[in-house]
Amino acid sequence: MRHLVLIPALFALAFVTSCKPATPPAPSTAQPASVVRYSSDASFDSVVEDVQHAIAAKGLVVDNVSHIGKMLERTGKDVGSTKPIFADGHADAFSFCSAVLSRKTMETDPNNVAFCPYTIVVYSPASEPKKVYVAYRRPVLSEGSDASRAVLKEVETLLDGIVREALRLPAG
Repeated sequence: MRHLVLIPALFALAFVTSCKPATPPAPSTAQPASVVRYSSDASFDSVVEDVQHAIAAKGLVVDNVSHIGKMLERTGKDVGSTKPIFADGHADAFSFCSAVLSRKTMETDPNNVAFCPYTIVVYSPASEPKKVYVAYRRPVLSEGSDASRAVLKEVETLLDGIVREALRLPAG
């Protein structure tokens, strides 16, 4: 009989314990994401145009547009896959440089050439055809001087500013 009394008590204790307010997670010491990504519900074409305008508004010129989504659509059968990755082949990468910032970056450390040109991608996954993402790789060093890290932070600020302007988001 004593066991029958304990079982409901254990269930009650388990219920009360599971209803306690959650403990806030400990502050994260993990590295920030290597890719920064924003999303938009606007059309792919309008986001592409807005990104190009935002780059030009900074006095920069797009050197190259890589139509990654179209290339993957075109070559899928050749590599034995017909799985759609991007909606309507919508995945483009825009490469550009800033003469001033690139010079500053590489004068600080010639190894920073690996971060040039800067690239912003615009894409719509096949799984979310109405969603448009705009992303860039963070220029982050795993080694190097504080001066080099600081100037690469300026590159990230430029990239983030371009994306935020294109998507009409407040400054970060």
